[in-house]
Amino acid sequence: MTMKQSDSSNNILVPQTKRSLADDILQQLREAIYRGELAPNERLREELLAEKLGVSRGPIREALTELEREGLVIKMPNGRATVARLSSEDLDEVYSLRLALEQLAVRQAAQRADPQILQQMQNVVDEISAAVARGITEQEAARLDTQFHDLIYRASNHQRLYKAWSTLRPQVHVLLLSRYVAKDDFKEYISAEHQSILNAIRTHDESRAVIMIVEHLTGAYTRVLKSYVQREQEQQD
Repeated sequence: MTMKQSDSSNNILVPQTKRSLADDILQQLREAIYRGELAPNERLREELLAEKLGVSRGPIREALTELEREGLVIKMPNGRATVARLSSEDLDEVYSLRLALEQLAVRQAAQRADPQILQQMQNVVDEISAAVARGITEQEAARLDTQFHDLIYRASNHQRLYKAWSTLRPQVHVLLLSRYVAKDDFKEYISAEHQSILNAIRTHDESRAVIMIVEHLTGAYTRVLKSYVQREQEQQD
């Protein structure tokens, strides 16, 4: 290949940054689920969503298909779609898979983390601390918590691991949000626990990082499970 041909190929293979309409709709619907504006078990009618958002049904259909892949929407054989309500069984599966993935992620991050990503992680922890001091909302807590852990996977510099996490991430976000809404005691530990994980990664202490992430995720699982049990009891009463 000549230099001229190589330059031509490089010009062709420029990453496209323009977002499609379906991407915009997907983001809007995902955020509405995160904020609780679209509640669990709520029916998602393509025609009503299209009318409300001022678009055709095509982008709505594409977005719902992606949300189904993320585990945030359930589509029936007859085409009916509803917002997913994650069950206790879903919680167990998400937790067990996340625990396995994240132990690998922190090990890799402790070995490979770029200083720039470590600074981004510190920025998130600082933002959490500031938000707690002024009065953090459940939505902020879930967003920042998920963002911090997303950076752990990015710091691992392991593309397939990050892809696996990306599939799981929306369900983790929803579970965290339901936990934070149930009880606000998270304000007492959310900043310190994430700072401890970051400190272990920053000092390349793999063993400590694994211990911290296991304790952190196990604690989160226990708290979310407790909120699920309480919710199920309230529904039965």
